[in-house]
Order: sequence, then structure tokens, then C-alpha cells
Amino acid sequence: MKKFIAIAALAMMLTGCGVGTYSIQSGIEDASYISFTDELSYPISVIIDGNTYLLETVKLKAYKSGRDIKKTAENTIKLTPGQHTVSVLMNGNEIYAHKLFISNGETKIIEL
Repeated sequence: MKKFIAIAALAMMLTGCGVGTYSIQSGIEDASYISFTDELSYPISVIIDGNTYLLETVKLKAYKSGRDIKKTAENTIKLTPGQHTVSVLMNGNEIYAHKLFISNGETKIIEL
């Protein structure tokens, strides 16, 4: 009888503490970013795949290679990963035009 009670108690202890089921999602955000740097901070118009964005360049002195640029609405554009056609206009003149491929989670820095 003592064996039966010990086995029953052990079985209740093992089954009584349910851990539950949890879903965990991790990885890189499905977004990419593009920012523009130059010696001075000035307003530019950026056309990406036909959409126009108005933003300012990040001062080159403030940006150091290997250091992230503080992403704000004034200096960074959020894009879907893939190939994009990018044109930059300053005072109506085109100063940059290229096709770029941006990977998932990448921040592309364009020096003007």
C-alpha cells in the first residue's frame, strides 16, 4: 500500500506542474532602411520606385563607419527588402541615381 501511495504521489507531482505551450518568434525584422550622408545637413528629395520622400542628409562628421545612424523620420526611409530604383534631387538637380539591392534587416548608407 505504501508503494502505491508513493507512486500515486509521484505521478501527481509530475503531472500537476504543467509547463504549457509557448510560441516564440525571433529573427530579423522584415524591413530595410536607407539613409544619406554628406558633409553638411541639407534637405533632399528622394525618389524610390516612383514614391517621393523629403528628408535631410546626415552630417558625415556625425556618422562614423560601423556605427548606426539614429533612425528618424527626417533622415531614414524604411523599405521592403529587394531591388529598388533610387534617385536623389537637390534643388531640382539629380545628384544620385542607381538601382540598389537591400537585404533583409540592412541599413544602406549612401554618401552623396
